[in-house]
Parts: sequence; structure tokens; C-alpha cells
Amino acid sequence: MPAPHLDTYQTRLLTTGDIPSVERILRTSEYIYQRFTLNELPLLLKHCPAVGLFHGKTLHSFLLSQSVSAPTAWIGGFGVSWTESSYYLEILSRLLAALSARLVTQGVLHLHYSGNDSERDWLRDILLKHGFLPYRRLNSYDKYDYSVPAPGNQQVLVRKVNIRDTWSKASDMAALLSIEAACFEDLWRYDADGFADVAATHPYFVVVEHAGKVVGYQFNAVDSDYGYLVRIAVHPVASGKGIGIRLMTEAIRFFQRERVTRIMLNSQDDNTHAHHLYEWFGFVRIEQMGFVLRKVL
Repeated sequence: MPAPHLDTYQTRLLTTGDIPSVERILRTSEYIYQRFTLNELPLLLKHCPAVGLFHGKTLHSFLLSQSVSAPTAWIGGFGVSWTESSYYLEILSRLLAALSARLVTQGVLHLHYSGNDSERDWLRDILLKHGFLPYRRLNSYDKYDYSVPAPGNQQVLVRKVNIRDTWSKASDMAALLSIEAACFEDLWRYDADGFADVAATHPYFVVVEHAGKVVGYQFNAVDSDYGYLVRIAVHPVASGKGIGIRLMTEAIRFFQRERVTRIMLNSQDDNTHAHHLYEWFGFVRIEQMGFVLRKVL
């Protein structure tokens, strides 16, 4: 039913000062979508637009963007306070309009949403009614051991990423952005701010050097006893040299040190080359199908 009392609520941009209120909603709400970790939240609010619904000084709902790099952006999170949970549809519509307007001013043309299970995702049908359209399908893989089939290229150097001085000659940033442009379509690409945030919030982020040049990278996340193989990329000029295998092997060794019980990853369903690598390493595709929705702003 309509909620006339929401007319007295205000919508405004969130700041890092709103973090405790966002965390409160995350702890208590029954309507939550969260694509970020709490460790990532401060940088997320610093670099990406986020909107909140307030009554006075009290935050009752939030909608966060993520990976904002024109012309693309992602929905990073949504939550509604327990007291207003009956009106989450109306609230989401209001916040989505406010966030979209803000993203357009930053040159964003396409807003994306991802889910892990197309059959059970509670926001999927709602967003389809708000103009989002199916865009990509994702395969999900799990691995429950630390076995590796081969060590990969032992002649290359795998080392910790260096982006402290973003545009200095010693920085890896220019190489990372070159790899992004060569390997991924725009919705998956990280920009300089995105890579800086990853380096600040992820426990494992390495690059690989071949013939003195950075030609690949890999980073992971850990949540409790679960490990997430977030991204692995090798520039096409260095393909076929066992570099992807070396990066996968180093990733598995990292997860072994962290003693995770389950390693998870997602991959676009038509990325068959990557699927062969994952399956060779003992990852097993699970039944549920992930997905990406896109809305033209």
C-alpha cells in the first residue's frame, strides 16, 4: 500500500559519516543486498555516489553504487530499516531514481546489477519492472581443496602490486589499466580509483612480470572461512606461456595459508577458455546460475 508518511522523509547523498547507520541497517534488516564487505565500505562511500532516505537525522534506507567508471556503474548495496521494511518497494523506487540522476551527471550510461541465483534472487523481478534488462549469465564454481595440477611458468616474477604512486614509473597502474582494456568489456573494467580501493581492502593482490613487463594480475578476498577468487587476468600478448596457471597456483597457495574451507568464483558463461582452466584446477560448477542486469540511464 502507499506510504504517505514517506513524503516527510528526505533523500540525500551519503558520506563516510553515515557508515554506522548503514552498518546498523545491515545488521537488522530483512531486506538486504550487499555486494561489498564492511572493510570496503569507507572507500566505497568516498569514491562512489550513494543515497539514503532520512527522517530527521535517522537513516532508514540506503542505495549504494560501486565500480563507477563512466560509462558504467554497478549497484553495490541496498537496505531498508526494520521499521520501514513494509515499504521497501516504494523506497527502492525513490532511491533508484535519485541515484540514477546522480550517476548520469558523472557520465554513467549503464547501471548494472548482479545476483548469484537467477531463480531465487529477491531483487531480480523488481529491477526488471524498473527498466533493467537481462544482460549476461554467470557460471559459479566451488573448490574444496588446495590441489593444483601444475605449478605454471616458474620463470616469471609474481610480486605484490605497487600502486602507491599511481602515475610514477615505478607504479603498476598503467600496466593494470592496459590489461583491463585488452581483456574485459567496459562493465567489468576497473579504473585507477577502483584498483586503488582493491589494493587497500583486499588481502591478496599480485602482478606477474614477463620479460620485465607486467602482463597479468590477480586478487582475492576472504570472508570468514570462505575464499573468493575475484579476478585473474593475463594480457593477450602473453597468452600461452603458462602465466595464468602460475597465477592460479599462487592463488590456491594463498587460500591454503588462510585456511579457507571453500574457494568460490564467478565467470561469464561464454568464457570457455577460463572455464577449462578452472575445471582443470578442480573447481566444480554448481547448479545455480548467476546473472547481470543492465539499465540504460
